Amino acid sequence: MTQPPAVPPAPSHAPAHVGPRAARALTTELARRNAPTTTLLVGADVDSTVLAAAIEALLPGDTLTVVPSEAGAPARLRDHVAAHGGWVADRVRVVDNLAEADAADVVIIGEPLAGTADDARTTLDGLSKYLTEGGVLAAATGAAPVPNRGAANRSAAAELLRQQALFGVGSDLVLRNRPPLRVHRLRFTAADAAAADHISPAYRPSSVPLTRVMHIDSNGVAAFGITLGLAALARLARPGSRLWLLPAVAAVPVAAFFRDPERDVPTEENAVVAAADGTVLAVEHLRDDRFGPDEFLRVAVFLSVLDVHVNRSPVAGRVVDQFVTDGGYVNAMKPGAEHNVAAYTVLDTARGRVVVAQRTGLIARRIVHRAPVGALLARGERFGLIRFGSRTDVYLPAGLADPVVGPGDKVIGGASVIARWR
Repeated sequence: MTQPPAVPPAPSHAPAHVGPRAARALTTELARRNAPTTTLLVGADVDSTVLAAAIEALLPGDTLTVVPSEAGAPARLRDHVAAHGGWVADRVRVVDNLAEADAADVVIIGEPLAGTADDARTTLDGLSKYLTEGGVLAAATGAAPVPNRGAANRSAAAELLRQQALFGVGSDLVLRNRPPLRVHRLRFTAADAAAADHISPAYRPSSVPLTRVMHIDSNGVAAFGITLGLAALARLARPGSRLWLLPAVAAVPVAAFFRDPERDVPTEENAVVAAADGTVLAVEHLRDDRFGPDEFLRVAVFLSVLDVHVNRSPVAGRVVDQFVTDGGYVNAMKPGAEHNVAAYTVLDTARGRVVVAQRTGLIARRIVHRAPVGALLARGERFGLIRFGSRTDVYLPAGLADPVVGPGDKVIGGASVIARWR
């Protein structure tokens, strides 16, 4: 490979420390790949939590190249790697500078980017040349609001937000870091849709764990805080009244609505899983010109207010389109819900085009979508949610898939098989 010009590591004066959760978010693209992966970590020393997370994520066949930070010493890093034993030493290479590194599937900046937008752009432009086709670059910046100081004085954080809008395939706000960080994952060239068959669902640090198998989505944490805040305000405004008990008692069920349980995703290669928890409303064949001339098999699932409302990808694929259609808010169980407000996620897969529609209902008025165009989704991976009662439809190529559920069947998102590829 012809080596591009050397790019300096991220500034050593970055104002934030990368804690374990932020480190895991930075290395999630390495950790989720189930095929041999080459990784380049730029800016690390012996105490780097990102280096520790990257080493922990290594699988047989993976390789990791480490470029020391300005404060790091290559000799100390080599000794540190050697101390992990032969298995790690055989897979981790420490180089003196970036010019000695080769192209990689994943490039990670080990320290938060600081400074100006021009500094960040120079670093990103230089490191993007070390990415293989379809590779991902992961970088972090401070999560504090960025003041609008004009194009000439924009910060590195503002530049990362701009790059995220153009090339982002994932973004995580890590509040449990001191100070909070935002981790961006950027893909500058398109990935092969078939690569999604070899990844696991991405780690989401904003999903707050309650137990080993139960989490609360970040939306639920916010709703819980707002509800308790209303209770506190009511108590202060009217100390002699018990009105404050209404929002206080409602806080727990509101948070429970956003529960996000872990799911065992089927490993069958030909399985298509449910995109949401709920009851199957309809299994039908139809055509939709928006997605091409071919016939689709559509499985529609109704979500009551008691169901888990986190949506999951029914198949592995690459997001190639995402759009919202206007409409009404008819009860999601009725035929008129076909024309409700809906968000469509279009996936290219190894077996053809698959579409997931998140539809609002009588109560549901808010759709959350977290899979930008260009992102790869594993089967069963979380990609959004709908607040309160709603409906989720899965469109599959009719000639390639056979349904295994019918109207009235209960399904579990990410775990129940709703169809099988022929």
